[in-house]
Amino acid sequence: MELQSNEDTGPVAADRFHKLRWVGLVAIAFAIGLVIVDITIVNVALPVIVVDLGVDATTAQWIQEAYTLTLAGLLLPAGRIADLVGRRRLLLIGLLVFVAGSVLAALADSGTALIAARVVQGAGGATILPTTLSLINATFTGPQRATAFAIWGSTIGAVSAVGPLAGGWITKALSWPWVFWVNLVIGMGVAVVIVVTVRESRDEDAARGLDPVGLVLSAAAFVGIVFALVEGRDQGWWLARDPRDALVAELSPVPVVLIGAVLTLAAFVGWQVRRRGRGRPVLLDVSLFRIPTFAQGNFVVFAVALGQLGLLFVLPLWLQNVLGYSPLGSGGLIAAIAVGAFAAAGATPPLAQRRGAVGVVRLGLVAEILALATLAFSASQDTSAWVIVPLLVVYGFGVGTVDAQLPNFLLSSVPVSQSGQAAGVQSTAQEVGSAVGVAVLGTVLFSTLASHATEQLAAAGLAGEELASLAGRVVTSAGTLIPGIEDPELRAAGEVAFSAATRDSILWGTAFLVVALGSTALFRSHQKDGDKR
Repeated sequence: MELQSNEDTGPVAADRFHKLRWVGLVAIAFAIGLVIVDITIVNVALPVIVVDLGVDATTAQWIQEAYTLTLAGLLLPAGRIADLVGRRRLLLIGLLVFVAGSVLAALADSGTALIAARVVQGAGGATILPTTLSLINATFTGPQRATAFAIWGSTIGAVSAVGPLAGGWITKALSWPWVFWVNLVIGMGVAVVIVVTVRESRDEDAARGLDPVGLVLSAAAFVGIVFALVEGRDQGWWLARDPRDALVAELSPVPVVLIGAVLTLAAFVGWQVRRRGRGRPVLLDVSLFRIPTFAQGNFVVFAVALGQLGLLFVLPLWLQNVLGYSPLGSGGLIAAIAVGAFAAAGATPPLAQRRGAVGVVRLGLVAEILALATLAFSASQDTSAWVIVPLLVVYGFGVGTVDAQLPNFLLSSVPVSQSGQAAGVQSTAQEVGSAVGVAVLGTVLFSTLASHATEQLAAAGLAGEELASLAGRVVTSAGTLIPGIEDPELRAAGEVAFSAATRDSILWGTAFLVVALGSTALFRSHQKDGDKR
């Protein structure tokens, strides 16, 4: 049974929450925006942070990974805890923790302090992501759900693209700590609005108590999986790139961590089945996967995430290293994705009414596939912004429609009382899928860049050790060396090589989205609008 908290059940309060539910939705969208934008905004500020704090490359990488790993490890527990203690309550706690982590990050005077602050941010973000989704699921019904999910999904797509632009502007106009200070102002304002406009909800019939063993197992499994995917390219997928990182006989720690994480995940599932059979509290009710829309929807969420986020990794490198845009300029171009995503917020609800949630998801995936395929075959050292921007707008429209209606479909048959843990599963599938996608597209980018650079530089006249040295430096620098090559012919060769590698990476991302489109065939055809409640 789904009940509201005592302070929210009086007729005056109920009427207030009903009238202000759309204001509350805007606040929820801002909350999710804070979490998503902090994944991309720090990327742009990181070079300045490295110089200011005097940190090495490994520390710089952990400044970003600390946030991602903490987020991945705590999403699933946060969803279940929200069902037990109250979704609004946990969202507010998450906002306070996230803001506290942001303040600590802004005040950090060392790399270690900043990494610790990012862990705190990640813990707060992990409670925000699933609770926003479950609150929407508990608040809106019927046709209004399509509109609410459209705003939620479009916000995710838009802020992912706006992050690099915001990071570049803030870092240049103010200073890098302001990348984190802005979270204080926005986060506290959002918390106040949520208290006034969003009704509390929780699962009153759920078995009391938590599952600490399950929490540890799930966190260890997903942190391990994401860690392996993030570190694979740098440390080596099988053999260690640096002998100092090797475990035994040059073996990289990555496969060991990945295998251990998968076994831990299997142990977690077994533990949940065992506890549920004994009537004990569980972190994840595995019977949810017997609901076709939930099981099918999570598979498609994973497949979509494979192809979406990788573009935001590849595109800035190409725009800056080949086309010569500044970080702020490349962020401005990428912000075209946000334009398309916001357009989707207005177009998606009527589309969902006519075509159903599944039809809208397929339409969005087709838009993404066509935009990325065209961009891939247009990628060269001379590609005009007039080509890039319209394609990114179309791509953004696809992202906005898909990210809006997939959760709508996925949660359509899940009992509202279990929407917290269901949202936690969806968020985890998306996070892991994104990590896999970035790992694969990053590996494709740099492996194909090595071959393209060798081929193009050889055609430009280099040979022997000189060829191997320059080609290797182009790869290890992630292309940042290219603009500084003095010889115009060699620089042009590097630009052609990086454009070709960009094309290959984008085509892989496109292929993932084709798989996602094909996997929507799993959806049952009678699901017309994803919600009949």
